[in-house]
Amino acid sequence: MIIKTPGTTRGGLTRRTLLRGLLGSAAVTVGLPPLERFFNESGTAYAATCEALPRRFGLFFWANGSLPEFWVPPDTGAGFTLPPLLEPMAALREKISVVSGTKVLTGNPVAHWSGAGGFLTGAPLITRGGEEYTFAAPTLDQVIANEVGSATRFRSLEVGIERGQPPISYSGPDAGNPSETSPAALFDRVFGGGFVAPGEQVEADPKLRLRRSVLDAVMGDAARLKARLGAGDQRRLDQHLTGIRDLERRIARLQEAPPDLAACVRPEAPLAAYPDEAGRPQLQAINRAMADLMALTLACDQTRVFSYQFHRPVSNALFPGASMGHHQLTHDEAGSQPEVKAILLQIMGELSYLLGALDAVQEGDGTLLDHMVVLATSDCSRGRTHTLEDYPILLAGSCCGELRTGVHYRSPSSENASRVPMTLARAMGLRPLTFGAAEGEVSEGLSAIEAG
Repeated sequence: MIIKTPGTTRGGLTRRTLLRGLLGSAAVTVGLPPLERFFNESGTAYAATCEALPRRFGLFFWANGSLPEFWVPPDTGAGFTLPPLLEPMAALREKISVVSGTKVLTGNPVAHWSGAGGFLTGAPLITRGGEEYTFAAPTLDQVIANEVGSATRFRSLEVGIERGQPPISYSGPDAGNPSETSPAALFDRVFGGGFVAPGEQVEADPKLRLRRSVLDAVMGDAARLKARLGAGDQRRLDQHLTGIRDLERRIARLQEAPPDLAACVRPEAPLAAYPDEAGRPQLQAINRAMADLMALTLACDQTRVFSYQFHRPVSNALFPGASMGHHQLTHDEAGSQPEVKAILLQIMGELSYLLGALDAVQEGDGTLLDHMVVLATSDCSRGRTHTLEDYPILLAGSCCGELRTGVHYRSPSSENASRVPMTLARAMGLRPLTFGAAEGEVSEGLSAIEAG
């Protein structure tokens, strides 16, 4: 049944409307998400395994683009020459691949955000005038999490290095997933209460079973409400209920011991805070604490999908050695932009640290990095011009042999960049018929980076 409260609006619903049901003899209620009426005018798959070990997916995102002349390798194929900006990856060169020459075809109405949204969803941004926007569809990390996320405590994890970030991961329109930017908070969330290390025996809390049943109690009411809503509000309600169901799945995972993963250990707690030093954020220290935590989070199978946002589009973070903020430098520094290049080298060094932490975890006959794929990308090609041509794309890990590594593929014809997410979704075990929408839609992956 629907509880009606004073101040009803169209159709007898308000923002305070609740779904109600019975659980035994007790009444339970669930609130609604924001619906349009409150305001003014892929295929199925199962979590894949690799020699009984799960595949994982990670997204590493940095802001303000690249410098193509220093980013794109000078030669193609296997054994390619590392360009200057990828020299920090030298120790991992056989486990990375570069895709260059592709183009995000979904338009560029909002600088920086159009590229990020267009590449990660394959669909044009939804714009609402000026700089107001939202992503039009789930980002690749969430497409994958929808299929593999229920197998772990956390359907996906979103982390960031720079404080105050708007989301780069979206579950759908107006449904951004904020990044956790405190290593201490991430540690408490993952390795605090509810974490069970291999060999630890924890007696199940009898209240968990009761909490898991709340959504079932209100599903009838939800179905009746959904029939009264428009398509946009039906989508918002579905996303809201999915979020509750994900919480229930996490609760269910608390009742189970984790798989016997030899590399899983409880890490040491990071520092409680990383205050700015002389007005500059401690990006390196925060990144390395986060990277170490993420490696063990995956090793302990707490999640299989993560997004890792180094800094936000249009970020003006003040990097060590820089005379001004990053975004300002991309527009104001003259010539070959040596300070921008130095910033990008720092970012690539921190990406290399993350990949090295993943590669240091031994699993079976390989490493954690071998059993996953990390997609590293930005919000445009060249920060000064915001171009979406020659989009920067780096891949790390073979995803259990599904992807080629140690190669550089350069598109000869500005192919649709959406073909890369399509390939990665398939490498993770999904079987989507298409990826993206409108000009960004594709039905084929990029065979040059696919194994076999």
